[in-house]
Amino acid sequence: MNRLGKSLKVLQFAIGATAAGLVASVSMMATAAESAPAKPDLARGQAIAGQVCAACHGADGNSSGGAYPKLAGQHAEYLVKQLKDFKPQPGGKPPARNNPIMVGFASALNDQDMINVAAWFSSQTPKPGAAHDAKTVPVGQKIWRAGIADKGVPACAGCHGPTGQGIPVQYPRLSGQWSEYIVAQLQAFQQRTRNNNEPMREIAHRLSDDEIKAVADYAAGLH
Repeated sequence: MNRLGKSLKVLQFAIGATAAGLVASVSMMATAAESAPAKPDLARGQAIAGQVCAACHGADGNSSGGAYPKLAGQHAEYLVKQLKDFKPQPGGKPPARNNPIMVGFASALNDQDMINVAAWFSSQTPKPGAAHDAKTVPVGQKIWRAGIADKGVPACAGCHGPTGQGIPVQYPRLSGQWSEYIVAQLQAFQQRTRNNNEPMREIAHRLSDDEIKAVADYAAGLH
């Protein structure tokens, strides 16, 4: 084979390799695009909040009382996880969070609608809360900041932050949350009727009723 023929073969190989590389790159980009969640649609989230959630949580996520949690300013990733935990699990298993009311609402939402409504509530400004029992503030503050060493209870601030802002995905914002709601959730963990966070089940089990009320009231006043 002469020099020109060899050059043509080298050029053909290079072109073929480049084309194959481009095809692979485009394929990878398409796969990534398909697997990546769509961006939140705040308008759609606001509509869902107004039509489905407002009666209990308020249209802007500031519920009117402690029977229902404030969702305004809560981490969107955390809200999505909770909505998914309210849905029945594959294989006929019960939801990780058993709440007959929320099971119905969450089951009616697809994954994208969960992302949309969570983003809407997360973008809203939470109304501040307040501690109401001055006598228990020192106890609640101690538990929040230092835990209870002899009971193996870690400081709440370690996961939920010194001012209760929480950590997205894993730990919710508790700053300004209704103390009644926090008490109810700690009791649910304690009684093992809420089963979507094993560390919290263990921690709540080690707290007395008075300690639960004290730390919940303290968290309500954080800002």
